[in-house]
Amino acid sequence: MPAKSKAQQKAAGAALSAKRGDTKPSELIGASRQMYDSMSEKQLDEFASTKRKGKPDYVPESPIPAKKAKRKRAAKKAAATRAKNAKKAKRAAPKKAKKKKAAKKRR
Repeated sequence: MPAKSKAQQKAAGAALSAKRGDTKPSELIGASRQMYDSMSEKQLDEFASTKRKGKPDYVPESPIPAKKAKRKRAAKKAAATRAKNAKKAKRAAPKKAKKKKAAKKRR
């Protein structure tokens, strides 16, 4: 069964690495730890070999909490707002400079 999201694929890769002995099982946390305990090496290999292209970052039904996806969306939205405000400030800056120059000339 292929992974449904990028997060599942990454967690399966970490769990598979521990199953094969490349990393320590004690280093696993969260979903990768659950996968390590409950899945066979063959199942993990199927999940880990899934291509990430076209997959969503997170799926609500997956062991990865939906809160992470929500935080990521909020961070993207905040970054877009900051960029928009920076553009507005850039446009307003030349107008303020012109007003200051005009005020100095009047004196």
